[in-house]
Amino acid sequence: MTWGLTSSYYPADTSPALWEMTTGDALRRAADRAGDMCALVEVSPDNAPSLSGAATTDRRWTYRELLADAEACARWLLTRFAPGDHICLWAPNVPEWIIVQYGAALAGLVLVTANPSLRIEELGHVVGHSNAKALIHAAEFRGTDMDAIARAAAPALDRIGIEEVTSAITHYRSGAPLPGVSPHSPAQMQFTSGTTGRPKGALLAHRALVTNAAFVAARIGQSGDTVVTPMPLFHTAGSVLNALGAVTSLSTLVLPVMFDPVLMLRTIEREKATVTSGVPTMLSAMIAEIDRGDYDLSSLRLLYSGGAPVAPELLARVEQRFGCRMMSVYGQTELSPIVCATGYDDTPDDRAGTAGRPLPQVEVRIVRPDTEEPLPLSEQGEIQARGYQTMIAYHDQEAETARTLLANGWLRTGDLGDMDARGYVRVTGRLSDMIIRGGENIYPAEIEAALLRHLSIAEAAVFGVPHPTWGETVAACLRFADGVALPTPDALKDHCRSLLSPQKTPADWFVVKDFPLTASGKVQKFRLSELALEGRLTSL
Repeated sequence: MTWGLTSSYYPADTSPALWEMTTGDALRRAADRAGDMCALVEVSPDNAPSLSGAATTDRRWTYRELLADAEACARWLLTRFAPGDHICLWAPNVPEWIIVQYGAALAGLVLVTANPSLRIEELGHVVGHSNAKALIHAAEFRGTDMDAIARAAAPALDRIGIEEVTSAITHYRSGAPLPGVSPHSPAQMQFTSGTTGRPKGALLAHRALVTNAAFVAARIGQSGDTVVTPMPLFHTAGSVLNALGAVTSLSTLVLPVMFDPVLMLRTIEREKATVTSGVPTMLSAMIAEIDRGDYDLSSLRLLYSGGAPVAPELLARVEQRFGCRMMSVYGQTELSPIVCATGYDDTPDDRAGTAGRPLPQVEVRIVRPDTEEPLPLSEQGEIQARGYQTMIAYHDQEAETARTLLANGWLRTGDLGDMDARGYVRVTGRLSDMIIRGGENIYPAEIEAALLRHLSIAEAAVFGVPHPTWGETVAACLRFADGVALPTPDALKDHCRSLLSPQKTPADWFVVKDFPLTASGKVQKFRLSELALEGRLTSL
């Protein structure tokens, strides 16, 4: 689009066509067009890449092989379940996760995804609320006995070890044709991040997931790439942006079983990766390792991040340390998941200061939460989106669905932001995170960006704490870079005063080694506020 906007409303760019296909169709398309191309590579600590050139024992699949395994998996699943049934997948980033994802899609099943770090009550909520008929799970992960948790959380369910998948599907290499599946039918039930409360199960359609993955890949310029990513498959970042993004762009997905900065950097070097991704906390950890070690990252040409706003200072550090262009994506689970993204050719200011422009085929507007009229340009309000990618519903939660997905199709994100005349969106925080001090709205993202300009600060989270006079005051929780001398609160106040108006300067300062995070890498600010009130945060 080339015209200038006159209000904070971006009409849908309908020139790129929607991908009218299912997840399984997307894999069949890739196998037809690039059957002999490497589709999937396993990387685990047991076969960790060796810089000495020693042989490794990782497993690899071409697109033709991956499709054959997925179709066999679908036939196997259909001996146990019927199209439309829900099955829960609870495992780390192993290749069998991808095989089950495509197998379930080809069988017409709805895949319910679960974080492998869940404990008994949390997993019980996921399998119970989702009406899952089975739990496919790993035996253990990072010292956790997942077998024991599965037995306790889902005693009445059909429980299947994910380690059994490879041997089980060997008996189903041929058989009856697979059922037809509509692109509009639900493919996944993804549980929301839980930044403000109990996770809800968002039902997402095949067409929405495939199209969104393809549009993001096109925006960032991914095509025929080698993608090394630590993003978890139970989240849309892993199973959609990375897995489906690779399939729709005919790229190779290299899959570390978990995030470890050394494993990631060695894998990028060995596989000569051209694309990588990660949330800001992961990027900060990899930057610290780059500063300690010796890694050849010269093959990288782009890196993209999401899950939390990327401060300009972090973008500059990433581009300098990784030696490649960095882009950002913005969205949420309920939007399958991406709404806006920066592009490879965007200016450094746009890549650092905005979430980019809306993707094709989606309308975006900025409104006051109590109205539906777009605000004037550059005024802050709630970001809302409407298009092919909105969720079908929150499963079995009609009232919650109606609050989020309006009758006219607009989805309320709960995020605050503004829009310029070109349609570039800037995300300024969450409605729930907004601090109201003495009747004035204060947006944490602006303060966090200012704090990250201090060279000693690696990460910052700003939140409100109750105050008898002001209603709320501003608090900052900081993680400092390794090996630096900690500044005093007075020095940090002076730093903030040089960049911000006085009322935005934090009154309370806390320090942490690690932040409480959601599964998608977002800081749980409500938890920080609780810990501060309980006196369980360390004061600076």
